[in-house]
Amino acid sequence: MSITVRPYQPGDAHDIAELYSRYPDNPNPVPGGISAGHVERELAGRHTAAFFVAVDDEDVVGTFGLFRSTGRRSARDGELIADMFFVAPAYRNGLLTGRLFTEAIEWMIRSRCLVLRLTVNPANAVAFRLYRRVGCVSVGQAIPGEDGNVELYNYIPLILRGVLDDLDQAVLAELGSITAFGGVTGARTDDLRNDVEVVGGVRTVTYRLVLGPFEVTAVVDVDRGTLLRARIAHPDGSGRALRVTQPPYHLEPPKPARSHRFGTGRIFGLVDGSDGTVRVFCAGHVGPLLVSTWPGGRPDRAAGWRESQPCDLEITPIDDGVRIVERIGTGALTSTVTLVDGRLDQRFHSTGPLGRVFQTVGLRRGTFTVHDAGTGATRRHPIGLGLGVRDASELVAAAQRPAAGSELTWDSALVRVRIRVDEHTGVVHSCLLERGLEPGPDGVARLHADFGAPPSPQPAGTPAPAVGPSRRIRADARAGGIVSWLDGSTKVLRSPYPRRRPFAHNPRWSAGMWVTTERDRFSRDSGVGWGVASDTGWEEKEPLRLVAVDQGLDWQVMVPADPAGAVLVDVRAPASAEEVVLWLTPNVVPRGRVTVPDPTGGVWQLDPADVWQIWTREVTVPLPGGRRLHCRPGPGAADDVEIVVRSAPGGLLLGCVAQAGGIEETRNTWQLTVHS
Repeated sequence: MSITVRPYQPGDAHDIAELYSRYPDNPNPVPGGISAGHVERELAGRHTAAFFVAVDDEDVVGTFGLFRSTGRRSARDGELIADMFFVAPAYRNGLLTGRLFTEAIEWMIRSRCLVLRLTVNPANAVAFRLYRRVGCVSVGQAIPGEDGNVELYNYIPLILRGVLDDLDQAVLAELGSITAFGGVTGARTDDLRNDVEVVGGVRTVTYRLVLGPFEVTAVVDVDRGTLLRARIAHPDGSGRALRVTQPPYHLEPPKPARSHRFGTGRIFGLVDGSDGTVRVFCAGHVGPLLVSTWPGGRPDRAAGWRESQPCDLEITPIDDGVRIVERIGTGALTSTVTLVDGRLDQRFHSTGPLGRVFQTVGLRRGTFTVHDAGTGATRRHPIGLGLGVRDASELVAAAQRPAAGSELTWDSALVRVRIRVDEHTGVVHSCLLERGLEPGPDGVARLHADFGAPPSPQPAGTPAPAVGPSRRIRADARAGGIVSWLDGSTKVLRSPYPRRRPFAHNPRWSAGMWVTTERDRFSRDSGVGWGVASDTGWEEKEPLRLVAVDQGLDWQVMVPADPAGAVLVDVRAPASAEEVVLWLTPNVVPRGRVTVPDPTGGVWQLDPADVWQIWTREVTVPLPGGRRLHCRPGPGAADDVEIVVRSAPGGLLLGCVAQAGGIEETRNTWQLTVHS
């Protein structure tokens, strides 16, 4: 094999699309594959700084991209986001992954961008270990969020660029001989941890770089993206402080900004004063009905739906709304936002090019309906990821594009959201739209959304009566949860106990039922994760009651004397937590159907062999022997409790979610029943 790593050429798009479509484990999966046009549009939309391809003779076998923004995130000055890093399986055991990474790092050292950001699935032990070995650190949330990834940072380009002018020739020679960074950085553990140390009120990370017989120790301020100090140690034991050259950019900490409310009545809006995000709320609905991002005055700093960069905004109240202005040099981006009689109007005008907006519909339980203006067909699907509409979250250019004039409707039991789309709209998944902003003849781009009452719901069916064989439920504090549950001869839960192995995006799966605290389900930057348990020890205080004192968690499985009665799980969590989640991995029958009620009437029957996610108040899961597990909130549950159901390649995962924020300890109960 003769492998070459080189910059991207326009003719590579077809081969890259074929490479990604051939292997579903690529980091940017889209069901059904992608085309060369998708690749070209994605590279343009991400404001690509550099893109490298690995070629074996004529075949593209690997890629590595450096971007200023992605659909999910945008980089600060001096940063780049690494993504589309993929190597064909036959080439993963050699040096190719290291060569691609090293090529990217060396390119950054030569450029003005010195901090590398990337995301990784921590359950992919090979990739996670590789990133840790080449100097990637965690400076924020160290466990995966809803997208299943954790974000890591690499400050090696910043360090080397900062000390380069003060290195001796012998050290420079060692630096020039580096072919891969795996042996350069000091060893870091493979566990999920935050690497930040707070020193004098400053959040820092420390690096130890080995350059042949020399060793450089460096301390980085992670919030300002600067090198604070560095020191070199020589082979003879001597050493000295290195003169630090500061990067050619300056980062200011984000300024506090308040929200601005507009609209009256049960439907109202809020504008985030730091990033211009518009949120629409409805009295009685938990979370926003709609989130609409700010397009940004700089195209390479467009706000994504996961993370956006603070902007200097002027926000002024107007009748029934607000005016938002971002000034860029002598130009300006202006938006007027109004909310009248349930209709949201957004108007954008810019002295420069207009970017794009991402709109997330916040209805989590209900029906998504597409009325196609091109064919006249109407299609109904449950609201959720991977249901009805393919999930293009990782490659927005592959979003489906309905015909202009098509109407999209989301219905819950409480409210309806309706959006009529134009030719610049892409449906990324069933709750996420990419909206291109195209000015009309008057130079103004317009977006609209309507909010109103839903159709009257129809009652759903009820589960069959419970049956009553003997129950055997076993807890183990070492696994942090319930490791087995037998109803008669029916195995209700799956568990790898006594081992621990990855499950989907969770690298620490051990029990079949366990409890964690998670980030807020409505957080754009995170969302509810995948139940990664902490390493804090659990204690079994009494039969089927587990307590983690350090976390303030206390939960108990209560089994009634009547074998036909429901098993109740009582969960207590500290006020400091955002969400508390009871997780289950049921022993689902692959050819069965998972049943969830449609709040607008009827039920949905979903195939657990597919990959999808849905939110519901109750769910019925098929078990062996014709039995079913029914899960729902216990008596007196609050309106905000929900169940997230995720069907992943490794099986089914249920997360019973309740808000835990407040000033007092929270307590909630879940009801689990095995039916005939």
